[in-house]
Amino acid sequence: MPDILAKLRRGKAGPQGPQAPDETNSNPSDAAGKEAGKDAATESAATAAGPKRQGPRARFGAWLSRPMTSFHLVIACAALLITLGLTMVLSASGVHSYDEDGSPWTIFAKQVLWTIIGLFAFYIALRLPISFIRRMALPAFVVSLVLIALVLIPGIGHLSNGARGWFVVAGFSMQPSELTKIAFAIWGSHLLATRRMQHAGLKELLFPLVPAAVLALGLIVAEPDLGQTVSVGIILLGLLWYAGLSLKIFATSLLAAVGAAAMLAVSAGYRSDRVRAWLDPDSDLLGIGYQSRQAKYALANGGMFGDGLGQGTAKFNYLPNAHNDFIFAIIGEELGFVGAVGMLCLFGLFAYTGMRIARRSVDPFLRLLTAATTLWVVGQVFINVGYVLGLLPVTGIQLPLISAGGTATATTLLLIGLIANAARHEPDAVAALRAGRDDRMNRILRLPPPVPYSPTNVDSGRDRRGRADKPVRKPAARQTKPANPAKPTKARATRQANRQEPPTRQRRADVPRRARRTEEPDRRTERRSEHGHRNPVPADGAGRRAGQNGDLKGHGRRDPRRSDPRVRTLEGHRYG
Repeated sequence: MPDILAKLRRGKAGPQGPQAPDETNSNPSDAAGKEAGKDAATESAATAAGPKRQGPRARFGAWLSRPMTSFHLVIACAALLITLGLTMVLSASGVHSYDEDGSPWTIFAKQVLWTIIGLFAFYIALRLPISFIRRMALPAFVVSLVLIALVLIPGIGHLSNGARGWFVVAGFSMQPSELTKIAFAIWGSHLLATRRMQHAGLKELLFPLVPAAVLALGLIVAEPDLGQTVSVGIILLGLLWYAGLSLKIFATSLLAAVGAAAMLAVSAGYRSDRVRAWLDPDSDLLGIGYQSRQAKYALANGGMFGDGLGQGTAKFNYLPNAHNDFIFAIIGEELGFVGAVGMLCLFGLFAYTGMRIARRSVDPFLRLLTAATTLWVVGQVFINVGYVLGLLPVTGIQLPLISAGGTATATTLLLIGLIANAARHEPDAVAALRAGRDDRMNRILRLPPPVPYSPTNVDSGRDRRGRADKPVRKPAARQTKPANPAKPTKARATRQANRQEPPTRQRRADVPRRARRTEEPDRRTERRSEHGHRNPVPADGAGRRAGQNGDLKGHGRRDPRRSDPRVRTLEGHRYG
């Protein structure tokens, strides 16, 4: 019996052992559980991975599209350039300051003081309303011209390096021509914006802007100061270009400016010496070509990464004006090619920001002011670096915010404050700040909300005067020549006599329709009486006879088209 039970058990299990459960016949709840587990695992993996991050290019584009990006870029460029400038002035002026005053900190201390004054001017320009700036443009320009005239008087103006262009008070010097540049830029922008530059003619563009510029240039040339003369010329050309002057007239003005600069360059002894040193640097290596040659030596000595900050040798009285006009050579020597290119990239970023603000501004005054002043700063950088490298003759133009120069630093910071103020008046920035969006920089500086742009009363009044003075063109009366009736000829009279009258079109009688019209008049032919009641048009035979005889609406007036059988024939052909 036990053997039989063992055989039965082996037969039920089979030779392959116990059968595995079939997956197709498994419990559906188990399959659903497995699928749910897979989904949960996928979701947990996705959650652990986090949201997909944007690329650097997308993040940079999103940052550029923010409302306050231009304002932040201006502040960042100014801060970096000020820091670099103070550092290089301290490094380049120590030896010269010690030789002159017995202290290596004198020139640096004055530069720090003028930088503080410039930062105060920057903050004031940042808070000033645009309307106030435009109102004070002309008085400021007139005051600057008076100061230039006063500095030319012996005993009032200080003579230095062959030019009488400084006021010296308690050891501090101030150059009024620097104030003239920024005052002229503001007044010129206000003048062209007031004259509605989109519709201004050539006379409105050139007068009185060009005569005032010629007066300022004449006073600056009398100092004499070639660098400031070139700067004012750059501002004038920038204003005319961005105001919409035609390319032909602008090219003529540019050629005239270049010709005038060439005449000034050879008119005086020291200016002609600079031109000769530029054309032939090896003619006098120990004389007029000494400074340019030493600048090239300093740049070559720096190499790729420089000798290190403060480790340069050109400032040890080898390179004259190392802390001022030729400070770019010290940057190249101590910071190398990398440092020099980095400084140029900062100015390139500043140029991009200024043109971005000018492009995004809706106020024509801010657009002109920002574009012209940005061109002025970039032009100064180009000229300074150009004559240090030997590509241009030496003009004495300083490197903005880098060279040691008190008045130049203060006026440049004032100018950057105006550009930052224009950045806050971009349409997106105005909408964001007035909507209550918090900006950390505006909160730190406690700046008032900007005012949206609206045309000034001067512009509106000028538009009204222009429309009133514009003559109204009356349409000219059309002169019609009297028709000359053709004289009937014998052949034409014969043809008219032989012409037969065409038969009239017969109407089919429709008695049911006529009866229906009599009983139920058509609503389209009804008309209202004076009291508002509907009076159907008579549909009897008299009315139709009146229409057939040519009467209009049955009132006894005959229609000439009905009386002429040829007209009726043409109407029959037209309407079928």
